[in-house]
Amino acid sequence: MSQRQLHLGAILTGVGTDQQDWLHPEIPGDASVNIDWYKQQARAAEAAKFDFVFIVDSPYITPDSAPHYLNRLEPLTLLSALAGATDKIGLVATLTTSYTEPFNVARQFASLDQISHGRAGWNVVTTGLEGAAGNFGLEQHIDHGERYRKAREHVAVVRGLWDSYEDDAFPRDKARKHFLDTRKQHRLDHRGEFFSVAGPLNLARSVQGQPVIFQAGISESGRRLAADIAEGIFAGVDNFEDAQEYYGDIKRRAAQAGRDPDQVLLFPGIRPIIADTDEQALAIAQELFGEIDLAKALVQLGRPFNYHDFTQYPLDGPFPELGELGENGYRGHAEHIKRVARERNLTVRQAALRFAQPFAGFVGSALTVANEIERWFVQGAVDGFNIRVSAPSEFARFTDEVVPILRERGLFRSEYSASTLRGHLGIDVPRNRHSAGMIELPEVAQPA
Repeated sequence: MSQRQLHLGAILTGVGTDQQDWLHPEIPGDASVNIDWYKQQARAAEAAKFDFVFIVDSPYITPDSAPHYLNRLEPLTLLSALAGATDKIGLVATLTTSYTEPFNVARQFASLDQISHGRAGWNVVTTGLEGAAGNFGLEQHIDHGERYRKAREHVAVVRGLWDSYEDDAFPRDKARKHFLDTRKQHRLDHRGEFFSVAGPLNLARSVQGQPVIFQAGISESGRRLAADIAEGIFAGVDNFEDAQEYYGDIKRRAAQAGRDPDQVLLFPGIRPIIADTDEQALAIAQELFGEIDLAKALVQLGRPFNYHDFTQYPLDGPFPELGELGENGYRGHAEHIKRVARERNLTVRQAALRFAQPFAGFVGSALTVANEIERWFVQGAVDGFNIRVSAPSEFARFTDEVVPILRERGLFRSEYSASTLRGHLGIDVPRNRHSAGMIELPEVAQPA
């Protein structure tokens, strides 16, 4: 095995976050609310020794939202069920900092971490959809800059609450009738710009110390936050050059923040398309993406701009100048669309069809896809990939044909060497701020 190891996650999206996946004959129409479906996919990912499964989420929909968004299970409830159906694989959920309270979030993720014996991870998001405000009693969406300041404070409070108990705070000595060492329970007493939280949290740390923090920002504010707080980053890139730039930028920012860049791992999301030959895979990709419903693609294009109506523009006219539209939504994604449309002189139609396609840059035979994964990994563009799970047969081709090639090359594990998410990722157990020394806990995986 090589010193540096590739990491793999599986994005479980039921009937799909685009507009056509739900039509696949292998995908049940109720997949997004079918716990047995999720269990099946999570077990398949665990059998392939993936690091984690990942559940996406957002708190706002419209009638035109993609099928998975319209009717899906709440992530932490879902992952708690998957914790009992799996043994090793990590369990990562998205939860917003913009419309939640830190105490509740700390308790929810700490509970998942205890239930799963140290396999929980939190994907920190600030919520880009402006319509979400109306679901939480607000007249308008929180300003972009304020959302990121709030996110930073929110995470700091949650992490502080996770350290409420030192790891030996509970002697549970029945003979002496001594359950808690009260000297090792700690209030937080936080008073900040957005939150006032007394603490302590009524739950101890798990075997991995704290859930792993993930983030996915690509705007300037998002990059700063990711470099400062994230241990895993779901990078929003769709080509090798952008991935290299993003990877180098985040690693530099992490080092400047006084962090070990090797403890900050980047995972772009991809949807590999695999066939017996490259030509067959390209034909499948053309069939999948050549039949995109333009009307639905226009809706998808508008989502990062708070569902802006792109039907008002000539389809074969130039992509419009949108000014500051999208600045208070999914800013990084919106800026990316504007930049690509401008640099490539895309029409509205071309932009809609291009951005309606999942990132499918890994198309070909199993060997071709494995070679491309290795290239990105070795040449400093990624630490791993988040594989989008759609039809079971497509995922099986990846786990049964591509993963063995990666193993033969010493890039990916054959067996788990740890039982916690931190252990799988090789990320250190965080020191409890109230303890005298570093926490001495097992499960940080070492390359075999």
